[in-house]
Order: sequence, then C-alpha cells, then structure tokens
Amino acid sequence: MSNIGKQPVIIPEGVELKKDGNHITVKGRLGELARTFHPMSNIEINDAEVIVSRKSDERQQKELHGLTRVLIANMIEGVTQGFKKELHLVGVGYSADASKGKFLLLNIGFSHPIYFEQPEGITFETPNATTIIINGINKQEVGQVAANIRELRKPEPYKGKGIKYSDEYIRRKAGKSIGAGE
Repeated sequence: MSNIGKQPVIIPEGVELKKDGNHITVKGRLGELARTFHPMSNIEINDAEVIVSRKSDERQQKELHGLTRVLIANMIEGVTQGFKKELHLVGVGYSADASKGKFLLLNIGFSHPIYFEQPEGITFETPNATTIIINGINKQEVGQVAANIRELRKPEPYKGKGIKYSDEYIRRKAGKSIGAGE
C-alpha cells in the first residue's frame, strides 16, 4: 500500500467537494478547480476527509494511488491558500514590471523589452525591480509559468546572470586564467 496514498486528505472548513463519477470539483474562497481522475482510483468523500483507495495491486494502480491523493490535496490547498513561486533577476540593468496590465514587462539584456502575457488564473507581483512573484490556485500552472519565464534567460554559470528561482543555487565555474598553460 502506498504510504502517501493511504493517508486521508482533510477537507478544511469553507471548502466544497463534488464528485461526479471520476470528475471532482473543488470550490473554495480563492476559486474553483476541476479534474477528471483515472477510473481505476476509488475516491470516497466523507464529511471531513477524502480517502483514495485502489482496486488491486497492479503496477499502474499503485502508481496512480499516491498521485491521485496528492492531486486532490493540491486542489484543496490551492482553493484555500493558493500557490506562489518567486523568481529573481540577476544582472546589470535586468528589471521586471507587472504594472503594464495583462503583461509582465521584462528587460533582461536583449536589445528589446519582452512582454510576457499573463495567463488566465495567474497574477504577477513585482515588489522590487528584480523580483517576480507568480500567484495562482493551480500548482501545475504556477510552476509552468515560472519555468516559461525562467526559460527566457536561464542563469549562466560564470557570472550567474539570468532569471533564477529564489531557492535555486547556481554552481559557478572558474573563468579563463592567464598563464594556465605554462
């Protein structure tokens, strides 16, 4: 039995779960999320908790057991607290500005500014010119938007310039040394 999958998911107060076959809808104070799960997963919704079980010990069902439980827990956490990712811009002249309406304005060393469109359900904050905070209720979407922004200018290993996650460590390389071949 999966150690993660057999743990019940506690439903906090103010969260409403609806089950229609394999389709689950979660409503909370921040919004609503819906997802269809694999038919092999047994999902039972009680008054204060959700219990996920599996029908047999086949490999695929073992894999889906813990995954289903974690996805439901993330949906509940998303509609109650939300998720956020923080990115830092490192480099001379690098800046971000979220006050341009539905766009995030990025100056990251190119000859032109980059306008990154804000997806539905995601909000951008820029507390200062070199920090971007991405907020949303869907954990997967928040992570994907953060990865897409980071992809525009990945941190390089020599000076560390680029867009990096707040908790990311950049391994530095030594540059060329003069007279090393002698």
